[in-house]
Amino acid sequence: MLVLWGNPQNSGICVSCFLENSAGALGLHDNPRMQYLRPELVGFVLGAVVAAFLGREFKSRGGSAPLPRLFAGIFLIVGCAVFIGCPIKMFFRFMAGDLTTLSGIAGLVIGVWLGLKGLAAGVHIGGSKQKPDGAGIWVPLGFLLLLAFILWPPGFILQSTRGSAAQSAPVLIALAVGLFLGVLAQRSRFCVTGSIRDGLLMGYRAPLFWGFLIFLVSGLVTSLATGQFHLGFYGQPGAHLDMLWGFLGMLLVGLISVLLGGCPFRQLIKSGEGDADAGLIVIGMFIGAGLVQSWQIAGTTAGVGLYGKVAVMVGLIFVLGNMLFYRERIG
Repeated sequence: MLVLWGNPQNSGICVSCFLENSAGALGLHDNPRMQYLRPELVGFVLGAVVAAFLGREFKSRGGSAPLPRLFAGIFLIVGCAVFIGCPIKMFFRFMAGDLTTLSGIAGLVIGVWLGLKGLAAGVHIGGSKQKPDGAGIWVPLGFLLLLAFILWPPGFILQSTRGSAAQSAPVLIALAVGLFLGVLAQRSRFCVTGSIRDGLLMGYRAPLFWGFLIFLVSGLVTSLATGQFHLGFYGQPGAHLDMLWGFLGMLLVGLISVLLGGCPFRQLIKSGEGDADAGLIVIGMFIGAGLVQSWQIAGTTAGVGLYGKVAVMVGLIFVLGNMLFYRERIG
């Protein structure tokens, strides 16, 4: 529906794209086609804050492996940008008939599986502890500031006049949808990689997996009903045919997400619950969103450039190195 209201085709919701747009609006990169402070992104976090407070689940917590989490946030966006889309956008694209997503889906599932193998082997990045100093409030306050920038934009906020960032649903509609989905995600614990993880572990008994199936069916029905379904590999918006690097980009995303307890969307929701560790990952994702545009890492419809390929390989080395470093001896 956000696409019908003005968002880019096949990008009704995309956490990584929204972060790249928002990073550009804040001056973190200079791509004139990717500069717009996305209201949906702010809505996700603030909706989670409201739901967490109403459910008495807002708790400041954190304190484990801060720098690895920060860099993991950067590499989450690297993987998404090389593929062109976060896991949510990937499955929306698939439900709209985009068969180029098959390589990314395979990469994400294998990445989740490898992450589960790592956890079973004793890899443990560290658990969050309750923090009495209110550390978990700072990221939500940052998004509250971004809301003020959206409603009363200061002169330094940049706005694209062409490209995908110039395509957007009306501000208040986008913000309302983001708030609604933030509340819903906080209450339901929805997470794409978490759903795949639980499906691999528990099969049809996993509630998250059933929620994920409903998400897929709803996306397919809506795509068909609104005329957005176009089956094939060629001519798909916001896609490329560089299958190997699409696979590796999403493998990186799946692996990091399982080790750190959530996909990019879930990290936003957790930061809205007072999780300072997730907040550090979100800050890393903002940094990554600036870097993938400034350093020409992001994939394009023409494929994945050299810098994008190098960045994915560096990300995989980073994750594997940390898996060895944080592996606890069992027995």
